Amino acid sequence: MSITIPTVLQTDDPTAAAAVLRCYFGDPYPGTAYTGATFDNWDSTGTRAADANIFTADDFIAIGFLSVNAGPAAAREILRDQRDEFVEYLTAVGVDRDLADEPGPIDLTWPAWLLDTRLRSVRGIGTTIASKLIARKRPRLYPIWDEVVVDVLGTRGGPHLAPIHQALRTDADLRRRIRGARTEARLPDHISELRILDTLAWMQGESNRGR
Repeated sequence: MSITIPTVLQTDDPTAAAAVLRCYFGDPYPGTAYTGATFDNWDSTGTRAADANIFTADDFIAIGFLSVNAGPAAAREILRDQRDEFVEYLTAVGVDRDLADEPGPIDLTWPAWLLDTRLRSVRGIGTTIASKLIARKRPRLYPIWDEVVVDVLGTRGGPHLAPIHQALRTDADLRRRIRGARTEARLPDHISELRILDTLAWMQGESNRGR
């Protein structure tokens, strides 16, 4: 299992990757470039850190910045009717940490994958929305699944999570280049390695679509 590395991460020179990141996140960050840049720091109530194990209305607003909408039925089930159940799932996932440092195995028994499966059982939530909700709660641990991103990374029609895990865990150059691009773009560390990879892949895919 492997992924196709976004073009701007295939070189040690961070200039091109940083330019893409500044275009997306703003320069300086936080800017008003792409609305998706707000996904990472949206915290209207000031309680995001305290709510790490609770899905909140802010999380549903945040995924809206990534152009998805779970809908009212899903919001009611996750935020109210089955709130305690989802607290248990998030608690089982554990604290946020880098996917690259996760020993694995990344399979159907992995707590974050179990949460993904449960979310996808909710009416109105598919693979993309489930991944964005989890990425909102565990940005360093869980990659976003997106129609554009999977085409760039070459994971459409097959595993997505495990190949990304393997790439980050075994390719030291990739992690170094991701961090270098983040530093060059003057982005804070809370913009995770996964989010940098996701953004660069998405921007490449969007650029290709426009040609």
